[in-house]
Amino acid sequence: MSSHALRVPPAWLALREPADAAARSDELAERLRAHLPTPGRLVVHDLGGGTGAMGRWLAPRLPGPQHWVVHDRDERLLERAVAAPPAAGSVTVEARRDDVARLAPDDLAGASLVTASALLDLLTADELARMLGACAGRPMLLALTVVGRVTLSPAEPLDARIGAAFDAHQRRGGLLGLDAVAAAVDQVRGTGAEPVVRPSSWRLDAAHAGLTAEWLAGWVTAACEQEPALSDEAGAYRERRLAQAASGQLAVTVDHADLLVLP
Repeated sequence: MSSHALRVPPAWLALREPADAAARSDELAERLRAHLPTPGRLVVHDLGGGTGAMGRWLAPRLPGPQHWVVHDRDERLLERAVAAPPAAGSVTVEARRDDVARLAPDDLAGASLVTASALLDLLTADELARMLGACAGRPMLLALTVVGRVTLSPAEPLDARIGAAFDAHQRRGGLLGLDAVAAAVDQVRGTGAEPVVRPSSWRLDAAHAGLTAEWLAGWVTAACEQEPALSDEAGAYRERRLAQAASGQLAVTVDHADLLVLP
C-alpha cells in the first residue's frame, strides 16, 4: 500500500480543503516567495495534487504568471483540478496522470518549484528517496504531513489507545506515516539544502462538524483495523464522539507539519 495505490474520494478532499487552507504555514509560503526569481513565469509541479487544492491556496501567494502541472493517478481528481483552477491572475493548469512515487528528474524538467500536500506520510522510505531525488535542486513546499499528535477535548481514557493504534496503522506495509517529515529532513540535509519545518495543525470545532465527523469515523476505523481488540469499546466511543461533534461540544486538534526545502 502506497500513494500510487490510494484512491481518495473527491468528497473528502472537498470537505477538508478549507481546514487544510487554514492550517498551512503562511510563513513558509512567504519565505518561498522571497526565494523565487522574478519576473518570469513560474512552472509549479504539484505532486499527488488531486483536485488542485494546493494550487488554489498557494498560487495567490506567489508572483504570477504561473503554470501548474498537477500529477495524480486518479483521472476523476485531475478533471476537477483543471475545472477549478486557482483564482490568481494569469494561472494555467495542466493535468498529468502518473505515479508520483516513480517520478524521474526528466518528469520535472523546467520546474521552478515542486509542491505537495498530505502526501509524504503515504510513501515508503524508498519512494520518498526516489521522489526527493527527482526534485533535487528545486525549491519544495511539502505541506500537511501527519506527525502523530491528536488532542480531543473533552478528553477520554480511550483517546490514547485509539491514537496509538492509528499511528501504527499509518506505518502499515512499510509506509513512513508520522516518521515522514523527519525522514525527508534527514535526506535533504545530506544534499546541502536548507529544510525548514513549521506546524500546520487542523483545529476543528463546532464550525467544522462535518469534517470532524468524517475524520473521527476514519480515525477510529483505522485504529480498529490495526488493533481489533479495540472494537468492543470503539463502537460506543465513536457514537459518543460523533454526538459531541454534532452538538458542537467536541474540539479536535490534528497536528501536521509543513516542510520547505530551499536548495
